[in-house]
Amino acid sequence: MSLRPNALLPVVLAMCAMSAGAQSPAPAPAAPAAAQALYPLMAERSKAVEKKVIAWRRDIHEHPELGNQEKRTAALVAAHLKSLGYEVREGVAVTGVVATLKGGKPGPVVALRADMDALPVKEQVDVPFASKARATWAGKEVDVMHACGHDGHVAILMGVAEVLASMKDQLPGTVKLMFQPAEEKLPNSEIGGARRMLAEGAFDSPKPDVVFGLHLASGLNTGEIGYKAGPITASSDAFKVSVKGRQTHGSMPWSGVDPIVIGSQIVMGFQTIASRQVNVTKEPSVLSVGTFQAGTRYNIIPDNAEMTGTLRTYDEGMREFIMKRMGETAEHIAQSGGGSAHVHFEADGYAPTINDAKLTDQMSPSLQRIPGAKSMIIPKGTGGEDFSFFAQKAPGLFVMVGSTPPGQDASKAEPNHSPRFFMDEASLAVGVRTLTQLSVDYMAMASAAK
Repeated sequence: MSLRPNALLPVVLAMCAMSAGAQSPAPAPAAPAAAQALYPLMAERSKAVEKKVIAWRRDIHEHPELGNQEKRTAALVAAHLKSLGYEVREGVAVTGVVATLKGGKPGPVVALRADMDALPVKEQVDVPFASKARATWAGKEVDVMHACGHDGHVAILMGVAEVLASMKDQLPGTVKLMFQPAEEKLPNSEIGGARRMLAEGAFDSPKPDVVFGLHLASGLNTGEIGYKAGPITASSDAFKVSVKGRQTHGSMPWSGVDPIVIGSQIVMGFQTIASRQVNVTKEPSVLSVGTFQAGTRYNIIPDNAEMTGTLRTYDEGMREFIMKRMGETAEHIAQSGGGSAHVHFEADGYAPTINDAKLTDQMSPSLQRIPGAKSMIIPKGTGGEDFSFFAQKAPGLFVMVGSTPPGQDASKAEPNHSPRFFMDEASLAVGVRTLTQLSVDYMAMASAAK
């Protein structure tokens, strides 16, 4: 999940409170007969691949790679998929892998996505396969860790690929797998990840009818699967405000223009957008200034001040409105103080992830059928995810899979992006069963509806 490693790092997934707000869905109706016929085979093959999935996860965890540097991970994935008979395309969006498997029976195209990149974080988890990796990020040498569960996502989808390939002749449809780089964003606001994969044809030939994805979440216990219709993660937009004043001596402020005072008023002005100009009964929003930098000496009023922060929304129209009002607010406040201000939004912002309401309703019974798991409706979180761009191109469903061991208080678990983020490896099997169940059930339902 994308949370910038600098100013946005403190904005964690907000999943630790999810369990408390969860609701149990209605009892599941019977699955289509075509799907039920495959359930024994699904259970057998999912069980058979469990040890492999854990081994892949440990290997990837010990050798983490940052965004657009996932060469080793991508090579491991591609070799595995080729051995299973998938049609494999490598180098999509630098290091991404797209693979297609056509089932033995006609049916819909189901896309499944896993993100591959790690974070510039120094691991503090005591496991034999802990990361000792270092890499270059934004021109600096940094420690690297899979602190957000992407190593698990890759291993899960590799396992799903093997399960589905073993049932190829019986599958009523086509599976498209997307192993995505750079979900955690790139330095210098470079566009990558899901958007670049789409621009380079990840959804072409064939185009998916639906797309499913998951995220391992420490705020839920292993065996818990959280989902909801509509927005499930927020947009993620980084901004910078540049304020221009006129330098003068601190004892004579009337001889210049104070950008610090102007900047302080802009910070307060921004809060009135969220509290007084947005219809909070529709969706909430979060507008936070994380840095404020100005001046070099206590008795000098400087020429300039600069602020950075993050905007989180759940509605695209609201997102655009707040961005517009931020620019107008900063400009007018600065003019009133004799200065000028400009608000710049980085081009690599993420849209909110919206679970298609019809698809979510259709697939919620499938989530209830997953062996050894309990599905629940959860509140939306404030983290950002570029799965959102896939879900803009095809109806999407993104779910949260618990990764904190049963019996432990998930609300107190170390959050994703923490150097102490810990994954219960039993959650990997739940992930494999989740994506397999969604794929097979959707194919069967779509085929039966024709």
